[in-house]
Amino acid sequence: MLALATYLYDHSRRDVIAKGVTIAGVPVGGLHEGAARERLERDLVAHLNGPVEVRFGSKSWRLEGRRAGLQVNVSNMVRQAIDASRAGSILTRTFRGLTGGSVHREIPLVATYSVAAVRSLTAKIRAAVNRPPRDATVQPGPSGLSAVPGQIGRTVENAKLGGRIEAALVAPTGDRSVTVPTKDVKPKVTTAQLASKYPSYIVVDRSAFRLKFYSHLKFERSYEIAVGMEGLETPAGLHHIEWEQVNPPWYVPKKAWAGALAGTVVPPGPGDPLKARFMSFEGGAGIHGIDPSEYSSIGHDASHGCIRMRIPDVISLYAKSPVGTPVYIT
Repeated sequence: MLALATYLYDHSRRDVIAKGVTIAGVPVGGLHEGAARERLERDLVAHLNGPVEVRFGSKSWRLEGRRAGLQVNVSNMVRQAIDASRAGSILTRTFRGLTGGSVHREIPLVATYSVAAVRSLTAKIRAAVNRPPRDATVQPGPSGLSAVPGQIGRTVENAKLGGRIEAALVAPTGDRSVTVPTKDVKPKVTTAQLASKYPSYIVVDRSAFRLKFYSHLKFERSYEIAVGMEGLETPAGLHHIEWEQVNPPWYVPKKAWAGALAGTVVPPGPGDPLKARFMSFEGGAGIHGIDPSEYSSIGHDASHGCIRMRIPDVISLYAKSPVGTPVYIT
C-alpha cells in the first residue's frame, strides 16, 4: 500500500515543475505545465516581442521581436523544466515533494531569430552614421593659398553592433536599448602634412597679369605675364602641369585662328613662338616663354589661351615646377 501511494503521488505530479526551477529567469517552480506556459507567454515572450532600440546621438532605430522573426520555443523550455523536476528516483521525488524541497536549476532561453533582419538593420545604421574622413587640402585664391583642415571620419564597428543587437533581442530581462559603437578614422593628409604634399603651387591672376609661385605653400616669387585675348581666354579653374618640354616645338592646334598651320608641328627656331620652355596644363594650353621682340605683350590679353612669360622668368619657373604641380587660374 505504501508503494502504491508513492506511485500515485508521483504520477499526480508528473507535469508539476519542482520548486527552485526557473526558465530564462522566470520562476516556474510549483506550476503545472499549462500554468508555466501561460506565465512564460506573459512574462517572457511578451517582453521579447517588444522593440530593441538602437541609438546614436539624436538618431534612433527600432527592431521589434516579431519583425526580427523571433521565435521562443516555450514547449521545449517547459519540457526541460519538467524533465529536470523528474530527475532522480521516485523515492527522492516523493520525499522532495512532501518535505517542500527544491531543485536549483536554470533553464536557458531557447529562441531563434532572423540574422538577415539584424544585418538589414546594421546596414541602415552604417549608412546613416558612417562618415568618411576628409583630407586636409589647400584652397587657392587671388590673394594666395589657405589651408583647409581635414576632418576625422567615423565608422560603425559592425560586428560589435550586430552582437549587441542580437544579445538585446534575446535578453529575457532588463533594458533593451543599444548604443552604436563607432571608431574614428583619421584622414590620410593632415594640415601639418600639406606643405610637404605641395612643394610647388602656381596661382595665376589674369586680371592682374601676375603668376605667383609658392614653395611648400609659402609665397616665393611673382612673375608678370600675358594671358589669353578676348574669345581665346586662358581657361580658369584648377589645373595641373601635364607635361613639360625644353626648347619645345609648337604643336599647332586645329583651330581656325591657326590658319594654314593648323594641325602642323613647327620645330624650334625663328618660326616657333614657344621659346625656352613649355609647361602644358590644359591640353594645348600652357605656360611658355616668348621671343624678346614680343615682351611688349606682357601685361596684356595677347595670347591664344596660353600664359606668356619672359624667357628668364619661364626658365626660373620651369626649374621648380615639376609635372603634377597645381596651376590655379582666376
